[in-house]
Amino acid sequence: MKIASYNVNSVRQRLPNLQAYLEFAKPDVICLQELKCMEDQFPMMEVTAAGYQAVMVGQKSYNGVTILSKTAASVVQNTIGDEQARYLEVDVGGVRIINIYAPNGNPLGTEKFTYKLDWLSRLEARMKVLLADEVPFAVLGDYNIIPEARDAHNPSAWLGDALYQPESRAMYRRFINLGLTDAFRLYHPDADAYTFWDYQAASWAKNDGIRIDHVLLSPQLADKCMGCEIDREERGRENPSDHVPIAVTLKVQ
Repeated sequence: MKIASYNVNSVRQRLPNLQAYLEFAKPDVICLQELKCMEDQFPMMEVTAAGYQAVMVGQKSYNGVTILSKTAASVVQNTIGDEQARYLEVDVGGVRIINIYAPNGNPLGTEKFTYKLDWLSRLEARMKVLLADEVPFAVLGDYNIIPEARDAHNPSAWLGDALYQPESRAMYRRFINLGLTDAFRLYHPDADAYTFWDYQAASWAKNDGIRIDHVLLSPQLADKCMGCEIDREERGRENPSDHVPIAVTLKVQ
């Protein structure tokens, strides 16, 4: 099973990019974030034509997550206790797949950073429940966390940003310390690789990126992981998202 994650930064604006990626990469499941639309505005016809079914949680102009799958997905829950469209948990083919779009948290010193940490704490609590119940699960999406200095081309530039604060990075370590596996680091322990390049200051041309889109696997799925890759070339397409997809391959029945 190939499962991808892709922050599309407006699914309607990035529809041609998404269609091309689905045709090229052929994921069995793909988690999309930052849809920026309500359910009735989602391009369902185009997704269906590509061979996918969709479940989603929409929000006008902001946020929004969906999971596209070649086989039917059963929704388990679509929130972890707040009104923003940032969380979607489904069962597909015997695997629990969780799609997240974590809060950005900027600017520091405001309620937005507090909200980010509270949201991540609620995600941690949900992970603990699933681990206790021995549910095989993968949490994919835009975590809005730069875990380590090597996950940024220029770490010092992010010292005043919520994505790189000690509290944010500590939350990511807490996820790992639960027993979860960072699928990309499992196969690329030393790589300088990124999933986001800002539209400003020629960041893409300079490769001035950060790694904030992650795939975390429960122990059961980590044992079945066969690879994890970042599709970097998508950032060089016409009218790209500022994020690129990341995809994990699992050996499951």
